Formats: sequence, structure tokens, C-alpha cells
Amino acid sequence: MKMSPISVIISTYNAEEWLKKVLWGYDNQAFKNFEVVIADDGSGEATANLIDTLKKEVSYPIVHVWQEDEGFQKSRILNKAIEACSYDYILMSDGDCIPRKDFLEVHAAYREKGYFLSGGYFKLPMDISKKITKEDINAGNCFDVNWLKRNGLNSSFKNTKLTAKGGLSKVLNTVTPTNASWNGHNASGWKEDILAVNGMNESMQYGGQDRELGERLFNLGIKSKQIRYSAVCVHLDHARGYKTPESIAFNRAVRDEVASKKITWTPNGIKKEA
Repeated sequence: MKMSPISVIISTYNAEEWLKKVLWGYDNQAFKNFEVVIADDGSGEATANLIDTLKKEVSYPIVHVWQEDEGFQKSRILNKAIEACSYDYILMSDGDCIPRKDFLEVHAAYREKGYFLSGGYFKLPMDISKKITKEDINAGNCFDVNWLKRNGLNSSFKNTKLTAKGGLSKVLNTVTPTNASWNGHNASGWKEDILAVNGMNESMQYGGQDRELGERLFNLGIKSKQIRYSAVCVHLDHARGYKTPESIAFNRAVRDEVASKKITWTPNGIKKEA
């Protein structure tokens, strides 16, 4: 039986070197029934040119949703991308996260009405991020701990994210102390649920705006499943110049209010209230 399709939202901003590696990763997916919707927060012509080139090279459809550059407005472009999604199941990730070949297969297998799925990522240092080639992605080298160690990765328990298989990954999903929150780099849910809470809160800048979406979904009665050791992607390194103490503090206050008042709907989301 052919599994129902998935819309994959990939956020990006002027990061062509990373974006092309991510889009190559999606071209290697075992699960083939999907589209990629690129949520582009004001990138320049180089990103548009890259996307136009890759549209002709990859095996899946790409939709490019773009807005003018007005600073960090990720929540706004994500809402536009949500509306552009063709399918009733949506996965959100970032233009710096390369998916392992079973990434979409895992999300498709675990999805269930009344739930969203919470995955994580495996962080790579800058030197390894730059070394990864298209051939390394096609061969799966960037998910191979031995290859990564030969290229400078340190030994760590965190490496288990890449090595855990089958029963072990399910056990680790169960025992991990990490909350099964909505993580913008690796989370998926039903479009009707996301629309029911009015999508992302566009008042929020960097720092937990993805988690806040998940917290409103919880308030709506949606539960979550932990798949951080099953749905694997590697995170390419980058600076975070848009992270400010002010945005972190503002977003924390919004999330505290959402929690205390059991808020489900944001008035500054996909639909705008006068």
C-alpha cells in the first residue's frame, strides 16, 4: 500500500552551501511520496538560482515560498509555507539539517491522528560540515560514526543517535529525559491541527517559537511521540547572529502565558485578527 504523502517545509536564509546538501539528502529518501516547500526568509538571487537548478536535478517537486528580507521573520515565512503545502501531513525542518535516507520513512510510519512527532538532530562541527560532499550524502557517510571520527568527530554518548537501530532506538526514545516538544528542525504533524491553532506566532523572533507552537497543540489536546533516536538528521554548523537576549526574554514570556492560560490560538498567526 502506498503511504499518503508528506509536505516537507525547509526554512532557509542565504545559506546556499548548506541548502544544497540538505536537498541532496531528500533526493536519497527511501520514502518517495513527498514535496519540499522551501520557506525562504528573504534570501538573495543566489538561493533562487540554486533552487531553480536543483528543481531540474532532484526526483521530488520543490515549491519556493519567498518574502522580502525584513530581518529575522521565520515565523511569518513558515506560516506562508504551511498555507502552500499540498498535503495533509507536514514535516518541518531546516536548511541546515541533512536527513538520513530513512528520515521520511520513520515520520510516515509513526504518524497518528491526535499526535505530533518530535525528533532531534546530531550536531556536527564546522570543519566536518564543510567536508561533506554530495557523494558523502549519497553514500550515507555523513551518518556513519566511523567516517565522522576519521574526519575529527569526538567520541560521545550522543553518537548513539547515529548508531542506534531497531529495538535500541525505541528504548532510547522511551527513556530519554528530553521532552517530546515541537522542534523546528525535526517535527511533524497534521495540517488540520496546525491550522486549528493558527500556525506560528509571528510576534515571536528567535528562541523557542517552534516550541510555543507545540505547546498550543498540547493545549488543544494533541499529544506527542518521541522519535529523536529513530528519525535522524545531521545539523550543519553556523552562527546565530539573530539570537538576542531580548528575543529570548520576550518569547519566554509568551510561552509562560500560553502555559498558564492554556492558550491554543495565536491572534498573530496565519489568520490575522484586527
